[in-house]
Amino acid sequence: MDSMDLEVLSDAVAWLDFGQHVALITVVQTWGSAPRSVGALLALRADGRLSGSVSGGCVEDDLARRFQHAFPTRCEVVQYGGSDEEARRFGLPCGGTLKLVVEPLDSAASLRPALDAVARRELWRRQVCLTTGQARLVPVTADSVAGLDGEWLTQIFGPRWRILLIGAGQTSQYLAQMAQSLDYRVLVCDPRQEYRETWKVSGVEWMNGMPDDVVREMRPDRRTVILALTHDPKLDDMALMEALTTDAFYVGAIGSRSNNANRRARLARLDLRAEQIARLHGPVGLPIGSRTPPEIALSILAELIALRSQVGFSAIALHRLPALP
Repeated sequence: MDSMDLEVLSDAVAWLDFGQHVALITVVQTWGSAPRSVGALLALRADGRLSGSVSGGCVEDDLARRFQHAFPTRCEVVQYGGSDEEARRFGLPCGGTLKLVVEPLDSAASLRPALDAVARRELWRRQVCLTTGQARLVPVTADSVAGLDGEWLTQIFGPRWRILLIGAGQTSQYLAQMAQSLDYRVLVCDPRQEYRETWKVSGVEWMNGMPDDVVREMRPDRRTVILALTHDPKLDDMALMEALTTDAFYVGAIGSRSNNANRRARLARLDLRAEQIARLHGPVGLPIGSRTPPEIALSILAELIALRSQVGFSAIALHRLPALP
């Protein structure tokens, strides 16, 4: 499944190649409960056709009407929701406000490098000068953020989060498929040849070697998720032992409560400290009554969304997390 960025960029390039006038619209700042976050994209064709989203719908309709008869010829900044009346008119909740950059595109040449990078699941930033319309693609640095800084618009393209799946069973295959649609870079490690031979999901990176070695080599950071899914202590426990000593955002293991209690006892015998073992999520996923592999995959990704958004649920205890880098 395509990520939202890939879909928007693909549509914009296809329309430009077909000779259509296209503008790329980017959310650069929000206040209050804005429907979309900074960096959200919308491709707008001169005839009103849309791809992507920058709000819940009303803003898109207004943009299509606004530019249908006077299509922009240079970059401009547009703001919605400056007053309570305007917020209600455009369906922005709780007084939300959106600031957008509208970038008219002359040809697909300025977008194609970004599209190719996203298709390769690489992480890049695209910078656009609002004064000249000049666009450039440069590598992401540690301080790169999407938004508007003076006359320069910065867009971040590609998967900023990665997820390592230890084990290539059915649940992992559904997780890999769904996680890619959520814009994760998906890595899979399973030294068991019989599982690799039956893998059917494209777009993932296979990591060779034993899981604990792979965890060490990938150097997990605050945008890394590690999931142990084999039910085999020889594979899962050693990988978890390594993962729980890193800065990984989330380390989890599949299995029942009793299985996870036994796993924690085994990890304690591997000289992990109590606070390190306490970081282990298990059983993984929100308690939604999931039983089948796709339901389990959905519950795991739902928990990740909740944790990344720092949303609390009464049914489970979610840790208070520091602001993400």
